[in-house]
Amino acid sequence: MFTRTAESDPNPRAQCAHPITFRRMVSSPHEALHRIFRVDPGLFARLLPRAGIGFPEHTAIEPLDTDLTEIRPLERRVDSVFRVHVPGEEGGFVLAVESQGKPDPDKHNSWTYYLAHMYAKYRLPPFLLVVCKDKATAAWASEPIRVGRGFHTSMVVFPLVLGPGILPVITEPDEAARDLGVAVFSALAYASDPGLTAILDALASGVADDAGESGSGDVDRVDWAEIVEIGLGEGPGRDYWRQLMATYTPNFPGSNSIVEESWLEGRAKGQTEGKTEGRVEGRAEDILRILEVRGVEIPDLVRERVASCADLDVLGTWLDRSLSVVRAEELFVEE
Repeated sequence: MFTRTAESDPNPRAQCAHPITFRRMVSSPHEALHRIFRVDPGLFARLLPRAGIGFPEHTAIEPLDTDLTEIRPLERRVDSVFRVHVPGEEGGFVLAVESQGKPDPDKHNSWTYYLAHMYAKYRLPPFLLVVCKDKATAAWASEPIRVGRGFHTSMVVFPLVLGPGILPVITEPDEAARDLGVAVFSALAYASDPGLTAILDALASGVADDAGESGSGDVDRVDWAEIVEIGLGEGPGRDYWRQLMATYTPNFPGSNSIVEESWLEGRAKGQTEGKTEGRVEGRAEDILRILEVRGVEIPDLVRERVASCADLDVLGTWLDRSLSVVRAEELFVEE
């Protein structure tokens, strides 16, 4: 199913079922490293070939339930699970993703269980992808897992692995801008690398250029910026990233201020997935809330104009301006 190949150029536009918004879903670097695939499932097809792993042509990738428990007192939960639909193959295959922070021999037992259980549950070939943030863990995770004794081997598991030393480093802004999903994952994988600042410099430039033409679907630059910030974890890397966001994307609130908190809260509340009406209403609320938090007086005419606007692009422009205008009427400048 998977093959080791030279880097290819898979079609980034293949259908990915049920992409999931990242905002408010992730609270730790561990989650960021595997949930990025739930945000952008097509990332598998664009990322694995960069590690020399051929990903088959597919028609859709959909997330599945991660609970693999059979006996309730013993909980077994894989980080993320996807079903990949392949043309000409009934059912496709199942792909489990595990984020691994350090070598842990006990994980070998869990991983073999996950694969066996998924094979029995879905009646489809299961595969395991381990994502890591340091070379030692990536090397450990790449080793085959052999189940048996010296006289006989009952099972061998060959994990697929993505991490530093396996993926190329992206330090060119043009390359980062071409596919922000790949660039973001690469940056998280190299979060402990001494050259992280150069990686983040290139990524920040790409994020500032916007993700609209980057092959990453509906994921916008604010999503990517938040993924990076959470995924880097506490430390100098995150601090440097926040400084870059303040420099490259001044319209993105990233200083942990009350403006940022209200902005994210309003976006999360207002963006009803798949419903344009909900997105419009939420964005209008964002604009008015930010102005209120910043202490900008909002005349009734401005409030009515913002609330009655049904154009998401126009509201997006006003949202950017709401973070810096002195007077509410400045939202509509040059209109």
